[in-house]
Amino acid sequence: MHGLLRRLFAPRWQHPDPEVRRQALQRLDPQQTDQRQALQSLAQDSDSQIRLAALLALDDCAGLVDAYSNHHQDEAWFYAVCQRLSGREGQTDLHQRQALVERLKEPRALNTVALQGDNLNLRLTALSKLNDESDLIHQACHNGVAAVRHQAAERIEGEEGLKRLLKEARRDRQVVRLARERLNRLRSDAQWLEAEEQQRETLLSQLEQHARAPWEPLYGGRFRHLERQWEQLNQPPSVEQEQRFHQALLNCRKTLHDHETQEQARQQSNERRDEAETTREQLLEGIEETLDGLRHASAMTVQDIDSLRAQRQLLGQRWQTLSDMHPPSDAMRHRYTLAIQHYDQCLEAWQRWSTLSASIETALASGDHATLAAQVSQCQWPETLMPPALLGRAQAALNLESSAPSQPTEDKATLDAHSAELDTFEHLLERGAFKSASRLHQRLKPNIEALITPDAQPLKTRLKHLAARLAELRDWRGFVAGPKREQLCASIEALANDQHMAEDALDRHHRQLVKEWKSLGDAAANREQAARFRSASERIHERLAPWRERLGEEREANLQAREALCDQLENLLAQPAEDADPDVLRQIRDKARHQWRHFSPVPRERSEAVGRRFGTIRHQLQTLIDQRAETIASHKQALISQVTALRNDDNQPLSQRIHQTKQLQQQWRTLGRAPKGEEQTLWKAFRHECDQLFAQRDAHKNEQAARQQQQLDEMQTLIDKMDSWQPIEASDAAILDNFLEQANQLEPLPRNRRSEGMQRRMSGIVRARRERLNRLAVADTVHQWHAIMPLVNAHLAADQRLLSENACSDVDAQMILSVSLPAAFNEAHKARNQQRQSVAVPLSDADHAKLAESLARLRVRLSMLAVGSVRQSDEPLRLAIQVERLNEGFNQERSRDQEVTDILVALLALGPMPTVLWAAEVEELDNLLSRLARVPLP
Repeated sequence: MHGLLRRLFAPRWQHPDPEVRRQALQRLDPQQTDQRQALQSLAQDSDSQIRLAALLALDDCAGLVDAYSNHHQDEAWFYAVCQRLSGREGQTDLHQRQALVERLKEPRALNTVALQGDNLNLRLTALSKLNDESDLIHQACHNGVAAVRHQAAERIEGEEGLKRLLKEARRDRQVVRLARERLNRLRSDAQWLEAEEQQRETLLSQLEQHARAPWEPLYGGRFRHLERQWEQLNQPPSVEQEQRFHQALLNCRKTLHDHETQEQARQQSNERRDEAETTREQLLEGIEETLDGLRHASAMTVQDIDSLRAQRQLLGQRWQTLSDMHPPSDAMRHRYTLAIQHYDQCLEAWQRWSTLSASIETALASGDHATLAAQVSQCQWPETLMPPALLGRAQAALNLESSAPSQPTEDKATLDAHSAELDTFEHLLERGAFKSASRLHQRLKPNIEALITPDAQPLKTRLKHLAARLAELRDWRGFVAGPKREQLCASIEALANDQHMAEDALDRHHRQLVKEWKSLGDAAANREQAARFRSASERIHERLAPWRERLGEEREANLQAREALCDQLENLLAQPAEDADPDVLRQIRDKARHQWRHFSPVPRERSEAVGRRFGTIRHQLQTLIDQRAETIASHKQALISQVTALRNDDNQPLSQRIHQTKQLQQQWRTLGRAPKGEEQTLWKAFRHECDQLFAQRDAHKNEQAARQQQQLDEMQTLIDKMDSWQPIEASDAAILDNFLEQANQLEPLPRNRRSEGMQRRMSGIVRARRERLNRLAVADTVHQWHAIMPLVNAHLAADQRLLSENACSDVDAQMILSVSLPAAFNEAHKARNQQRQSVAVPLSDADHAKLAESLARLRVRLSMLAVGSVRQSDEPLRLAIQVERLNEGFNQERSRDQEVTDILVALLALGPMPTVLWAAEVEELDNLLSRLARVPLP
């Protein structure tokens, strides 16, 4: 009974029958509180249609959107949501509808809102939620707002989608242009990627082939060239290509390293060989000089023999050691053998003398000349060596016993001996052996000057000349070292006396002078100069002593300054300001680094500890900078949110919102920089939000873009017209000039990719047309040459009569040609006639060779123009002609037609021409001219 009463007296909107509840819902007024609560209850009804009607009566757009996800298949729900979000029904404000659209995920409803929305930003918001390419194509083709169409078209990136957009978009030319440009860009990118991949694969193959090749002089240069080309490629390689590249790189570097190792080993071996040769040379020169000294000494002593034995032992040991490492040359081995032979000869003679010296001394004391002569003869002392003093006295005693008639022979022998010694003296001077030459001169001078015979006068004159050369050698020996030492002494004394030079410069110059003095070694050294140099150096040291003390104090002061800088930075880090600007902190960091470098040098033993301390401080300062930058990043994020709110606030005038945005931009500038990775992202977001407000300022740019588009279309039409036109005659150059004049009237074109492409295309067309006009002009020139061929043949016949019969005759062009001779060939025709009158007959070999060379040069020039290459035998002529053409090109630029005309004029003027030369070249000349006369079909 209680349930029945409750059903009888309950409100009709709570009736169990859905139809009753629907009828009751239509009578509820949402303006009355109790009925509005009833509508809110019905908004949770189990019947979807009742819920929809209640939400529509409450004008609850948010509830509709929230419940739409469960009823998106229902057309009534779909229609209601689209009408409310589009602004066609209901009283929901724009800001709330945009927020609801951002929550909406169903593509069909988003498409409808983007097509029917009552606000541009609302449509753009719905469009931003669409991700399917078909939906974007539909919006780009059928949306009624141009900005929505353009933004939708910009989001289409797939090639198939762009093709479909290009096919379906007919109402918006900008969308068509955008689709065409992007499609062309995709195709060009694909071609570029393919070319890049092909180039990378080619480079990789070349690098791998190069890695397998053996070393050659250009190996390193080619390897670096291939590596640079690989690095210049923009497209990243695949993992396999990267592995292959690194493997080839390792192989190439291994080849280079192996070669460098071998080259270094070879260089070291050569250096050791050179060093061994130098050591051998020094050893041989030492023993040879010793042997020469024994030959020219006043008398041989025991000390000389002992010194010779020691030197021979050293030579043998060092020679064997060096020969084990590097074998000597044949010349060096021959010198060594001769030196050893001379040494053995000296030693054997000395041993014989040591055995017989006691008996010779006894015989000399007793006056037994017969025994003395026998002992001296048995001694067999070599004539090339100076005898010991005792043997010399014995030989002198025996000479006194000689008969008088033999005196002239002995005088002649003496003169010959002195002459031989002078030859040795001259040889020593030529070798530059100053000491041996000086010792020999001291011995020879009194002996030769003591001669009084007239036959000795040439020896005295020769000795005088050689003495002058010895003096000159003495002067040259001290020419370098002597003046250099004197100069260094004067320089260091002047440096010591200079009281105005700065201490650091004085120390630097003093070190340099001491280094140069030590580099001289003992050449031209004397005690006086050494004492002068040492005295001046000590004076400089005494003068620099206070400066060195000050330098030590400066190092200590720099160390204290660095420690003070560390203390200041530590105090700053201990109590940092909460609003510290990170830019100021960065300046402090940079200035601290600069001051740290300024306070140098410091004592070496204490620099490491203070350096570690400064590094720790810099790390802490950088941490503080990063913390402050994060705070600034949060402030900038707040400014971005404010600009976004202003962009979505339609209640304020646009000018006021722009003014407030500019103030926010000023605040942005006053803030410091955010962290390096976030600053650019935040700035892009802030700038994007500001650009949305400033978009209306760009309205005039659309009109300008339309005018530019018309200009580009006219230029495109002109280019198409130029492309379809082909010159037929050389005189059609005026038509091309007319086209170019029309193009100049349409310029300047807007700067974009289309205009650049059009410019490139027009440049290519103009270049092709000019090339064809040039070919036509060349063909006309060749036809003119063919027309005057009777004149050429007449000249050849006249030349042949002159060369064979010595009959000189001029050729009349008017009588031979049926047409008038072109002006370009008239002077050549006259010159050909004059040459026949002035040339000497018969032709000399030089004239014949000159004509052959000139004809060959003309043929090579013509071949370069017609074929682009020459025979291998004509390469020197080609190089010479290219050099001449480059030199001529600096002053003027000549067309191909002018070059062909010049060649033909020179060919006509060349004479008198033997038939043999002309027959050897005429066939190839005709073939080349036929090539030049051929004009490709248009």
